[in-house]
Amino acid sequence: MRIAGLVFGLLGGFLGVLAGLLALGIGGLGAAFSAEGTGMVLGGGLGAIVAAAVGLVGAVVVLSRPGASAVLQLLAALAGLIAVSLFWIPSALLFALGALAAALSRRGRASRQPRE
Repeated sequence: MRIAGLVFGLLGGFLGVLAGLLALGIGGLGAAFSAEGTGMVLGGGLGAIVAAAVGLVGAVVVLSRPGASAVLQLLAALAGLIAVSLFWIPSALLFALGALAAALSRRGRASRQPRE
């Protein structure tokens, strides 16, 4: 299950970076044409890239610390939804699946420890 958490987290992170870059591109186009509210879109794009970075860190640490990985990936999923909402849905689903796989692998590891 840890490998699944790693794969889902990496895919979610890469799609999240793309969503952030898309939001930055749309905000840049809006700024070029002097549209209102472009600062909000640009800020959301930057927030999405930061959330994707947090999710990628969570995906990388899943092999050694699955509990922390689950928390980081869930945090990234929620932060990205707040930052760029609709653009983030595929990444949020992948981060949620990665967090679930990490949490389940953590639970399975604790039950396999021998008792003395």
